[in-house]
Amino acid sequence: MTHKAQTTAASKPSSVEAYLEQQKNQDLLRFITCGSVDDGKSTLIGRLLWDAQQLTNDQLAALKNESKKYGTQGPDIDFALLVDGLSAEREQGITIDVAYRFFSTSKRKFIVADTPGHEQYTRNMVTGTSTADMAVILVDARQGVLTQTRRHAYLVSLMGIRHVALAVNKMDLVSFDASIFNQICQSFEDFAQTLGFASITPMPLSALKGDNITERSANTPWYKGPTLMGYLQTVEVTTQKSDRLVFHVQWVNRPNASFRGFSGYLSEGQLRVGDEIRVTQSGHTATVAEIVSMDGPQQMAACGDAITLRLDTEIDASRGDIFSSSQRPLETTDQFEATLVWMNEEAGLIGRSYDIKLAAQWATASVTNIKHRININNLNHEASTQLSLNDISICTLAISKPLAFDSYQHAKSLGSFILVDRISNATVAAGMINHSLRRAQNVHKQALAITRVDREKLNAHKGKVIWFTGLSGSGKSTIANALEVELHNRGYRTYILDGDNVRQGLNKDLGFTDADRVENIRRIAEVAKLMMDAGIIVMTAFISPFRRERQMARELIGEDNFLEIYVSTSLEVCEQRDVKGLYKKARAGQLPNLSGVGSSYESPVAADFEINTAYGEPNTAVTKILNKIENIL
Repeated sequence: MTHKAQTTAASKPSSVEAYLEQQKNQDLLRFITCGSVDDGKSTLIGRLLWDAQQLTNDQLAALKNESKKYGTQGPDIDFALLVDGLSAEREQGITIDVAYRFFSTSKRKFIVADTPGHEQYTRNMVTGTSTADMAVILVDARQGVLTQTRRHAYLVSLMGIRHVALAVNKMDLVSFDASIFNQICQSFEDFAQTLGFASITPMPLSALKGDNITERSANTPWYKGPTLMGYLQTVEVTTQKSDRLVFHVQWVNRPNASFRGFSGYLSEGQLRVGDEIRVTQSGHTATVAEIVSMDGPQQMAACGDAITLRLDTEIDASRGDIFSSSQRPLETTDQFEATLVWMNEEAGLIGRSYDIKLAAQWATASVTNIKHRININNLNHEASTQLSLNDISICTLAISKPLAFDSYQHAKSLGSFILVDRISNATVAAGMINHSLRRAQNVHKQALAITRVDREKLNAHKGKVIWFTGLSGSGKSTIANALEVELHNRGYRTYILDGDNVRQGLNKDLGFTDADRVENIRRIAEVAKLMMDAGIIVMTAFISPFRRERQMARELIGEDNFLEIYVSTSLEVCEQRDVKGLYKKARAGQLPNLSGVGSSYESPVAADFEINTAYGEPNTAVTKILNKIENIL
């Protein structure tokens, strides 16, 4: 009898109808396996699938062939290959991406996520944890609790998982020694005391040999706890129920002129035809006229349903909007404290702008403060000035507009977010909101009687920002000064924000690290915007070495108000001039962060205007600039 035939007789009801009814009534448990490198996570899942008799004959044949080609167990089957699907995973014998597998028993359905153990793939582990109900944390009996074990345990706690199975694996390699098992359990429980787990269930396993996976092992007569499968089938995971309404709009559905609906999903609560909803951002209200699902119109929708809502009146709403009950509106905030898991090799800097995605809402965000970084080994709080790869830090963030939110503890859908690099579009961080900052509700924009239009009318010209960027010694300040003289002679109201001058006052507290340079430009952009609002033509002469911050300044000030001039004089020419002696100091190691030498300068990709002072006098450059801008002033 084949392996598949054995499973059918042993675990499935006698008729197809009975089996389908059994599957329909079973609950679903989502869990992850995590831990350090080579703890046996993929092997454990493969063994679960094998012992649960979930493999077809084709899968068995493929597994045997691949075990011969890629396997690490000699002539025996390598169960890890059931999960490690990428060719790079098979060749290297490691897990890189998150692998999801579905299986079921007579008591429960399961979706398991196999997450990578390598530190560089921590971001993938966070992804797998975000939808899990419980976690199986593996520990190699020979290695004990390692740094990555602690990191994953902390992340599991951080992501709201409260039930953990501590799987002490490879017990066969330590002769099933009970003292080693007990020592590992004690070490983990001592570390996890403050993590808030509701239960930690330790169990001694050999994933490769099958000890205590589905049947109790004769090799561990001293162990009285459950098998892993027994635990997975019986662990009770409660989900927090909500009596409020949260509907996320993902698409405005307009198949024809007579139908306009809002497609999305209910992350909390229930919704009925006739209920009055509120659009969180605009405050507009409407009544639900129809609820449409895949099965057609229905009177009610429940939490988790994907539906389309047709309302009784036309309201302004689009993708990213969130509907709530008109009687229980959601809170919004533009400043909050969050726990950030940094996922990018390029450091995160205070003041740098990123795109934030919270639910389906998008805005611009920046880290305004790093309160502390969490040391994974001892959970101590450590000072930090930037966010490095795999750092877990408590930060405050400011966003460009108020977004609907909640704390992650109360609502994962409204309390979790990602940060996206605005240049590369890479996801750089995952975050969990702790709470809104009180100042977000206490600071309100004051309406002023005299506006920018009034000031520009008085000045007889428009306010603009002319942003000079280039290396030290390229000629930025010289050209800006000459341009201001000419504009002043023509009756324009102007002002120059020069890098050296500003650092003697407003920015005298800043140094020249990358983080300080980001904050330097952020402040200048804000000041330039205020001066432009006063109707002044503002010229800024700063190296401003990073594209992200120049793009931030352009977006803050406005595309129509911003003119970027790249003074593209080469490093060689600038260094020959060395009017301030900075390059000499940099080459001598006395100035480690000079742009172009010790720190990078990212030249503009598409500046509005480019000047190379190696080939002309400042007055020639001024004439060219005036010809460029006179029609927009």
